[in-house]
Amino acid sequence: MSDTIVTRFAPSPTGYLHIGGARTALFNWLYARHTGGSMLLRIEDTDRERSTDAATAAILDGLSWLGLTSDGEPISQFERAPRHREVAEELVRLGKAYYCYATPAELEEMRATARAEGRPPRYDGRWRDRDPSEAPAGAKGAIRIKAPTEGETIVHDKVQGDVRFPNKDLDDFIILRSDGNPTYMHAVVVDDHDMGVTHIIRGDDHLTNAARQTVIYRAMGWDVPVMAHIPLIHGADGAKLSKRHGALGVDAYRAMGYLPKALLNYLARLGWSHGDDEIMSIEDMIAWFEIEDVNKGAARFDFQKLEALNGVHMRAMADAELVAALIDTLPYIENGKALLEKIDEAGRAKLLAAMPGLKERAKTLVELADSAAYLFVMRPLPLDEKATALLAGPAKDVLKGAHAALASLSESWDAASTEAAVKAYAGEQNLKLGAVAQPLRAALTGRSTSPGVFDVLAVLGREESLARISDQID
Repeated sequence: MSDTIVTRFAPSPTGYLHIGGARTALFNWLYARHTGGSMLLRIEDTDRERSTDAATAAILDGLSWLGLTSDGEPISQFERAPRHREVAEELVRLGKAYYCYATPAELEEMRATARAEGRPPRYDGRWRDRDPSEAPAGAKGAIRIKAPTEGETIVHDKVQGDVRFPNKDLDDFIILRSDGNPTYMHAVVVDDHDMGVTHIIRGDDHLTNAARQTVIYRAMGWDVPVMAHIPLIHGADGAKLSKRHGALGVDAYRAMGYLPKALLNYLARLGWSHGDDEIMSIEDMIAWFEIEDVNKGAARFDFQKLEALNGVHMRAMADAELVAALIDTLPYIENGKALLEKIDEAGRAKLLAAMPGLKERAKTLVELADSAAYLFVMRPLPLDEKATALLAGPAKDVLKGAHAALASLSESWDAASTEAAVKAYAGEQNLKLGAVAQPLRAALTGRSTSPGVFDVLAVLGREESLARISDQID
């Protein structure tokens, strides 16, 4: 085995890159980066009926968005079927595997007998030592591995510890079907060996496969890679993660306005930790990640924690970087394309100026887009229900006075000067500042909540601000 560590991520292209798969990819990627090794990507597309090009593209797109790039081109498992057959036939030549000609009816009879006797259904090994010349004429046999029948197979796992499997339970499983197609169990071993994979990091639902795969490695005299089976992700209620908990495709998280780095930070903390560190950069994770530190128990997915973490990452970003992230995300979020069409160079500058106030209250890019929408609305502004209420009755007179006070500003127009003018007007009229600021906010943004009203005045500028206020007075 070489000194360089090689991990791999091996999704099946039967759907999108789901959140559990993204975390598996992340752990493989982090471990490879941490050790100066490489992560390879293999598309396990042997299930021809369910594998689609669209799903493969979605997986690659999801990994690319997250920044989890593989080293080298993706490998198709299906295209390697001739090599899988070659190894299966080699095992027969070595006497480590054999052709089995049991008919479907015979196999069903074996299962029925086992059930009747209260045993788990297993193949009974009837062709293990028979001469192939006894095969029925014209019959195509399947190739079965000669599994050890005594003792135990031990999987030395970096997360689960030593896991022992009694060999009597493994049975002589099929590695090549009678139609010449390899089984998943066999193809995985051949691919991992040929790709030089040294460390297999995958979900613990594969732990029972690990024992069978170890049997194939040993039969070929190959090194068994280091195994690490990570616990699955559960919902906040402790049940296995399903769509209602957030077992969605990674693309859905992009559409919900999460930053890739925040999602990676959250996924890394699902089942792995580094002291009490909650907020981690990609560089931190690479420096700190050790596979042995992954917990044995299932992690619980919590949307509120993800959202809070996303807000922290957003506020920590430079304003220009956050503007770029928002603009990149708009095509993927609801009504985002319509907003994007309104943002020209001047609009981008306006967005940048408004960002300090906008990012303080938003936890996702969707919320950020929503709260920035007032910058790009055509006059007269549509008002929401609360804004309409704020502008009813005597508020119109308050707004008239505020308009006059602001219109008198001829020199500078910024947050400080507009605030001074409005405060002076409120003082003259014996009004609390809020009694002036609330109708002003409604007139300027069409809403009852927004960044600070004086920041809004500064970003919109003198002409647009006074025009919006006038619209609500007339």
